Amino acid sequence: MSLTIGVDVGGTKILGGVVDEDGKVLEELRVVSPATDVAAIEEAITRLVVELSGRHAVEAVGVGAAGYIDKGRSVVMFAPNLAWRDLDLRRELEERVPLPFVVENDANAAAWGEFRYGAGEEFDDLLLVTVGTGVGGGIVHDGRLFRGGYGVGGEIGHMRVVPDGILCGCGNRGCLESYGSGSALVREARAVATTGSPFARTLLDRAGGDPAAITGPLVTECAEAGDPFCVEQLANLGTWLGDGIASLAAVLDPAVVVIGGGVSAAGDLLLDPIRAAFARQLTGRGHRPLAEVRPAVLGNRAGLIGAADLARHR
Repeated sequence: MSLTIGVDVGGTKILGGVVDEDGKVLEELRVVSPATDVAAIEEAITRLVVELSGRHAVEAVGVGAAGYIDKGRSVVMFAPNLAWRDLDLRRELEERVPLPFVVENDANAAAWGEFRYGAGEEFDDLLLVTVGTGVGGGIVHDGRLFRGGYGVGGEIGHMRVVPDGILCGCGNRGCLESYGSGSALVREARAVATTGSPFARTLLDRAGGDPAAITGPLVTECAEAGDPFCVEQLANLGTWLGDGIASLAAVLDPAVVVIGGGVSAAGDLLLDPIRAAFARQLTGRGHRPLAEVRPAVLGNRAGLIGAADLARHR
């Protein structure tokens, strides 16, 4: 049985697991790591891999991390949330652990996981959109992961959708991420609540009267309970995403669009507005097939499973 380790590096935690060739996670570990301490992150990954490989005969390790990864799947060229710049992560890890490593963008790894074992396994062309703190993307074309000429393709959250719009964390203005992410959802809900608007009264009451205590999960919770304001906030978010996906579909023509990330827990409260905007804005609508928009099924294991499988087929 072919076993590999997949590692998903987040801003505050690292998730790792042993995965077989059927995509089954045999053992899983989670460790906490400070996002800004490069040495601590490397040490945490090392401890996790050493512990798992000590109990399982693994062939290789795949690491998924946010940021720009070079085409050789070795160097993290830029990862703003992890404070990494031109870090040869594969070399650093292979010097610590006697196993072959591959390093992949985390959204790419998640897209591959959903393609191989999840919501997109019956398709050859898939677009994954992850909606969390930011907006990420992964593309599978003709059964292969698309990385682009320099390895940094698929950064769909940084498509400009509003010229001279809201400042994005990447330094540009008007990125999709600034309008269609969980951060945008919270920003807009807090802004309305701060004005004392009666429309946000229920949400503000649930937040203990403090707009700063409003979170994405709280907005979703209130929307699920039928609060019109929160339902509208998720619908606005879905409209931004659906419009962006329609633009992507004009170029990529995916057979399926998979929506993942933490905000996707809102289910059809988010997905239905995405579907509606996508169908409304798709070029050639009525004269071409409409890709299905469906939820991801692997949850927070998608990146881990995808990274492990990419290591297997390195």
